[in-house]
Amino acid sequence: MDAFTAGILQRIRNAEQDLRRALESGDDFLAEVEQSELDDLHRLAAEHGITVARPEAQAA
Repeated sequence: MDAFTAGILQRIRNAEQDLRRALESGDDFLAEVEQSELDDLHRLAAEHGITVARPEAQAA
């Protein structure tokens, strides 16, 4: 795995954790910001052929 791929995957993991924390704390604005960041990272990964396994909670 190259550094770009590893970096994108790490940023996705971080955004997922941040989103979870925002949702758990009831911060709707921060949750929207984090969801947007996560969507952008997934788009970027797809554009570069990086396969990302979505968490089961989002897969449904």
